[in-house]
Amino acid sequence: MIDVLWPKLLKTAYRKDPVASFFVTVGSVDAVIGGLGTSWSLFSFGIGTVGVAIILRFWLLKRSQIDRATPVPEYYLPPNSSRPQLPILSRNKKHLP
Repeated sequence: MIDVLWPKLLKTAYRKDPVASFFVTVGSVDAVIGGLGTSWSLFSFGIGTVGVAIILRFWLLKRSQIDRATPVPEYYLPPNSSRPQLPILSRNKKHLP
């Protein structure tokens, strides 16, 4: 079951936030290569990159929630007319020829 859900989860993550997902992938590959090759500087760089990518993801998520919480109203017409008001027309009983 996890084999079926894992590709869908990865596709969803990459579509939502491609920049953060890219950095998580690069950082995790660096961490694995550094851990297996006993290169601790590469391992720590990879872990740091993953940490920064996760922080970036949460920061972008929080910022998008704030933007959605306060919608900006769209006005199609200006609040006041720039032209003077027209006089009120009334029907007089006297008609001019």
